[in-house]
Amino acid sequence: MLGLTLREVSLALREGKVSPTELCQRCLHFIRKTKFLNAYVTVTEEIALKQAEQAEKRFLKGETLGPLDGIPIAVKDNFSTASIQTTCASQMLKGYIPPFNATVVQKLLDQGAVLMGKTNLDEFAMGSGSTDTIFGPVRNPWGYSRQYQERCAQNPEDTKDSSDWLITGGSSGGSAASVASLTCFASLGSDTGGSTRNPAAYCGVVGLKPTYGLLSRHGLIPLVNSMDVPGILTRSVHDAATVLGVLGGHDPKDSTTVPEPFKPFSLPDEIDVRNVCVGIPREYHAPGLSKEILAHWTKAAELFEKAGARVVEVSLPHTQHSIVCYHVLCTAEVASNMARFDGLEYGHRSTIDSSTEVMYASTRHEGFNDVVRGRILSGNYFLLKQNYDRYFVKAQKVRRLIANDFMKVFSSGVDVLLTPTTLSDAARYSEFTKEDNRTRSAQEDIFTQCANMAGLPAVTLPIALSERNLPISLQFIGQGFREKNLLTVAKWYEQQVKFPLIEFQDVADHVSEFPKTTKSASAF
Repeated sequence: MLGLTLREVSLALREGKVSPTELCQRCLHFIRKTKFLNAYVTVTEEIALKQAEQAEKRFLKGETLGPLDGIPIAVKDNFSTASIQTTCASQMLKGYIPPFNATVVQKLLDQGAVLMGKTNLDEFAMGSGSTDTIFGPVRNPWGYSRQYQERCAQNPEDTKDSSDWLITGGSSGGSAASVASLTCFASLGSDTGGSTRNPAAYCGVVGLKPTYGLLSRHGLIPLVNSMDVPGILTRSVHDAATVLGVLGGHDPKDSTTVPEPFKPFSLPDEIDVRNVCVGIPREYHAPGLSKEILAHWTKAAELFEKAGARVVEVSLPHTQHSIVCYHVLCTAEVASNMARFDGLEYGHRSTIDSSTEVMYASTRHEGFNDVVRGRILSGNYFLLKQNYDRYFVKAQKVRRLIANDFMKVFSSGVDVLLTPTTLSDAARYSEFTKEDNRTRSAQEDIFTQCANMAGLPAVTLPIALSERNLPISLQFIGQGFREKNLLTVAKWYEQQVKFPLIEFQDVADHVSEFPKTTKSASAF
């Protein structure tokens, strides 16, 4: 049951094959069994059971709220959740309990979704491994899969240190791991430069970054206001479209959402790609791209051609400047956003308070980790009066050129771009941490941050297992506000590759032991 897609389990609920309470309890049971993954920072067991019980009453009356009613979901811990601790995995906000829900969270709850908990992340979403968090790193579920363990048994060198595990990617690593480990059916992440798509790729799930302005950012604790987008993680493209249909639309609390009404859409099961033009950006043949991913990228292009689609090589000439431009703009906005954490109104406050200035400095030193402080320092440097035109203004100009590159390609008749998502499959923790956070982020965001710079929708989906039996993913980038076209093409490719479900080496066997009774929360 837990290995089903959201679409499949929603049907099972409507047909009475499983009750919302039973489904919730199974997910809670599996959360406990997979606690070692460190995907969740807060498990909202009591709230989830109460929400499941309410959903069950609606099902019994035949008054379901929609496709998400009774569906277990998880939320990244940088989205505000009323009466539930929201920390951004930082000492600065540890213990902070918001008085309101983020708009996207409220929309999920209004549709009857069951909140299982808040997920782990890099502190304030600054990172690409979900390793820089006060709660400890997140472990990739695929490192404990039957597929990976069997391959490691054939190569003892890969298992010489059992304490060395696989990273999830980041910064939404907890959200990706929660979906991949079968503890929920959909999860919210945030995507500033690839923070939803990167961990989705490493954890073998679908990661969608919608067009900037399509989803409300109200209640998402900001990192980079001009690029932040709530992201969606699911086990299928169809599920991502379903969740998008619930979350999309104008929000009067967020002036960056577009005023035009958003119409939810469904994806067809029978898809013809003969009228589709797929672009292959030549600049994405980046140094460090693994031979395996290059081979699958080439194979994907050939598969589209065989199906009758037109595949053309395109150029995005300013891509080479994109990662540097992104770093300047990202740190500048980080410096501005982090200024609100001063120890006065909310969050951590230092006991060293001999003066206001000393209290400010000690609060921020104690509350932020080295990564956050480093980005604040860089951002303030770029925003200095003598540097503002040289760095920040120039980066904004380059950002416009990057967006224009995409506009030119799409205006030439290209419908979607097909690119890698990451340079390789998931790295082991010991390898990943050999480089500092800034270097790693530059490497991991190389294929993803361009879509954020241009405000375009992008989706990554797992397409095969590598030689190490770990997920390999590819990314589709679409035209702004044309998510239906983007996801339709992605779904077609998903149907061709039929990516396998994760099989847990030890944990999955325990699911069958779970009691199948329970109609109310009190029976658990």
